[in-house]
Amino acid sequence: MQTHTKKLLLSSLFGDHAVLQRDVPVPVSGWAEPLNAIEVRCAHIVARGMSNADGEFCVRLPAMPAGGPYELEVRNLETGETFKSSDVMVGEVWLASGQSNMEWTFKMTGEAAEAHISTVNNPHIRMLTVPRQAIWGGRRDIKANWQTLSAPESLDFSAVATYFAQKLQAELGVAIGILNASWGGTPVEAWLSRNALSQNPFLQSRFSRYEADLSDPDYWQGLNQHQRNAFPADPGNHAEEAGWAMPSCDESSWSEVQIPNPWMVFGHNHSGVFWFRKSLKIPQAWVGKELILKLGAIDKHDVSYFNGVQIGVTGKDFEEEHWNTPREYTIPRELVKSDSVTLAVRVYSFVYQGGLIGPVDIMCLHPADQPGERIPLGGSWRYQMEHDLGFVHPPGLPFGPGNPNTPHILYDSMIKPLRSFAMRGAIWYQGESNADRAHEYGSLLRDMIKNWRADWGLGDFPFFVVQLANFRAPADFDSSSTWARLREAQLQALQEPNTGLAVAIDIGEAADIHPKNKKDVGERLALGALAKAYARDIPYSGPIYRNMILEAKGIRLFFDHASGGLMAKDGNLKTFVIAGKDRVFFPAEASVDGYSVFVSSPQVPFPEAVRYAWADNPEGCNLFNGAGLPASPFRTDNWL
Repeated sequence: MQTHTKKLLLSSLFGDHAVLQRDVPVPVSGWAEPLNAIEVRCAHIVARGMSNADGEFCVRLPAMPAGGPYELEVRNLETGETFKSSDVMVGEVWLASGQSNMEWTFKMTGEAAEAHISTVNNPHIRMLTVPRQAIWGGRRDIKANWQTLSAPESLDFSAVATYFAQKLQAELGVAIGILNASWGGTPVEAWLSRNALSQNPFLQSRFSRYEADLSDPDYWQGLNQHQRNAFPADPGNHAEEAGWAMPSCDESSWSEVQIPNPWMVFGHNHSGVFWFRKSLKIPQAWVGKELILKLGAIDKHDVSYFNGVQIGVTGKDFEEEHWNTPREYTIPRELVKSDSVTLAVRVYSFVYQGGLIGPVDIMCLHPADQPGERIPLGGSWRYQMEHDLGFVHPPGLPFGPGNPNTPHILYDSMIKPLRSFAMRGAIWYQGESNADRAHEYGSLLRDMIKNWRADWGLGDFPFFVVQLANFRAPADFDSSSTWARLREAQLQALQEPNTGLAVAIDIGEAADIHPKNKKDVGERLALGALAKAYARDIPYSGPIYRNMILEAKGIRLFFDHASGGLMAKDGNLKTFVIAGKDRVFFPAEASVDGYSVFVSSPQVPFPEAVRYAWADNPEGCNLFNGAGLPASPFRTDNWL
C-alpha cells in the first residue's frame, strides 16, 4: 500500500507496482520542503540528495540488477517524513506511444483478443497508462497508477504494447514495464517539443504563424466560445419521459436496422439524438444474477437502460474523447427479475455521424461470473430519431488548450513528465494522421527520435516504428497513394542509429483503420528489441530494398534483411509494377532468385524503375524473407 505525508510527494511514476530500469542509474523524483536532505532506499541500496529551492528533488539510485519485489522508500531527513511504494520490480522499461493503433485496448480489439487477455495473469508485466491531456503549458507530473497484467484491469491495456511486453518477458525472464502515452487521431507534430518544431525546415514558417496567432487577444477571447458556437447542444432527454426506455414502449413505428453501424448508413446524414432498442430472452438461470452489458463503441455519448432503468452514462456536453470507447455497464442482480430483457440506448452525437459502431464481436450480454456464457448483441435492432440537429461537419477545434493536434501540446502534457524516468527504449505506432503530408513526415519523425533521445540523456536508445498497415479499397498499384508515401517516409527512421521497422502491410483490413491483429505487430516490435537492445542473434526485420541492377529486359532487386533467402508467400509474387523512361507503370512479372528478385514486363522493354506494394491497400503483396517477415513496400525511383 502506497503511503505518504502531505509535504513529501513522489512522482506517480514511482508508485506501487512500478518497474524500474535495470543496469542503469535510476533517477527518483518528487517534491519536499526546499533545501532538505532526501534519502532513497530500494533493494538494500541507499542514495542521498537534496531538494532545490523550489522543493523539487531528483536522487539517483545506482544501477541495480533485475529483481524484486522491493519496497521503495523516500525519506526527508530533515523532517522525518517518509513515502513508501510497495511491490516495486527492477527490470526492463519501454515507452509506447503514438495514435489510436497504439492506444487500442484489448476491449476495443475484439473477442479473440479479449478472450486471450482474460486468461493471462502475469505480475511481471506492468503498464502505466498516461492520462490523455492536452494542457496549455504542460505538466510536471501525471496522475496515474501502475497495473499488473491480470484480467479484468488489463482489458484496458494497449494491445500492441502488451503483446510486445509478453514476448520480451518470455524471452528475458525479467519484469517488463510499459509507459503507454498515446492518443488516437493525433499528428506527429503534437509529440515533438517546441524547440524541435521551431528548427524543422518544413514547419518553421507554419509554426511561426501559429505562435503569432496565439498572441492575438481575439484568439483567447473566442476560444472558450468555440465549442458552444460550433456544436449543437443536446436538447434534452425528453423521450425518456415518453417511455422510450420502457419494455412497454410501442415500437410499431420504429425502423429495423443492422447493428453495429453509424446512422449515416441508414440514410441520416446529420447529427442528432437517436434511440436504439433490442428485446431478447436470457436463460432462466441468469435471473437474479449480476450481468455485464457490452455495447461496443458508441459515437459519441450514450445513456443506456436495462428494462427501463438507467444503468450507464458516458459523455457530457461536447466531450470529444468517447466516440470510439467501448461501453461496458454492470447490471445489478436486483434488476434481473425475469428472462425477458429490453435494452435501450440513447445516443447523442453533436458532430458528423453517430451510432452503435461496434466491433460486433465484443457486443454481448453475459453473467458477471460467466463471461464465456454470452448472448451476442449484433444484428437486428429497432431505432427511432429523437432530435435532428442538422449536418454538422467537424469545424476543427482551434490550436490551443484542449486540442490534442496542437503543436507540441502532447509532448508538454504526456511526454515531458516522463523524462526523468529511466527506460530502455521506445516503440511508436503513428502516421495515419500525417498521411496527407508524407513529404514532411520523415523529417519530423527523425527529429522526434533525436528530440526524445536528447531529453532522456540515455544516448541513442532503441527506437522501433510500426509501418502503416494496408487500408482502404484493395489495389495492385496506385501512383497517387498517400499511405504508400507515408510508409516510405517511415522508412527514413532507419537513417537514425539503433532504429528498426515493424512492417504491417500484410495484416491490415480494408474497411477498418484499426486492424484487429495487434499480436503480430507487438511481436514484430519485440523481435527488433531482442535483436538491437538485447543482442539476440535473430532475424528481426522483413526485407528492406537496398539497390537494383539493370539487366537485359528487366531489373534485379537486392535487399537487406533477406534472412534465409526471399520467398513468395501463397503463389507467385504480386503487386510489382515496372516502368520505362516514360514513367508509365505496368503490371510486372516478378520471381525470387535466392537473395534477389527479378522483375520484368513485355510492355516495358527498357525498364528504369520498379515499385512494390505501392497503394493504400496493396492486398496480396507477398514478398517475405525466410524468417516469415514481410517486405516493406518500396520504389526504386524518386519521381514525383
